[in-house]
Amino acid sequence: MEKIHSTTVLAILHNGQVAIGADGQATMGNTVAKSNVRKIRKLSNGKVIIGFAGSTADAFSLMERFEEKLGAFGGNMKRAAIELAKDWRTDRYLRRLEAMLIAAAKDELLVLSGTGDVLEPDTGIASIGSGSMFAQSAATALKKHAPHLTAEEMVAESLHIAADICIYTNHNLIIETM
Repeated sequence: MEKIHSTTVLAILHNGQVAIGADGQATMGNTVAKSNVRKIRKLSNGKVIIGFAGSTADAFSLMERFEEKLGAFGGNMKRAAIELAKDWRTDRYLRRLEAMLIAAAKDELLVLSGTGDVLEPDTGIASIGSGSMFAQSAATALKKHAPHLTAEEMVAESLHIAADICIYTNHNLIIETM
């Protein structure tokens, strides 16, 4: 059985605002399985927003673990991410999960991967998924040449640009801000 995957998730920290968005497409092989998947979730009473890419079931497992870590570490996103990454690398079950997460709080962005990486981008832009490089390129240009836009506007425009190029990304966007 083919896994459902492929997406584009983008987060931008700009002028004191953070926005994270994703398209709604899920594919099975070269077929669109669903066009309105919600890949963005608020955790920790809305203090943390995450976006996920990869196998949906795997992403939900990771999201639940991350929420547990947030609770265990008093909402400290960076500490929770590091602890999740440690578990992800060492736990036999978690190592098999095929997903990535972007976590965003009011003043920080993190990318979490199954290799145990917790990356904090220096540019204030984080992206994952099949269309991530298209969205990240657009976001980089917008931050540089259109700084008057809000983080939410930049995320929306960048995801639309990615959707115009990447066959695994659509225009059904969900964007959350903080």
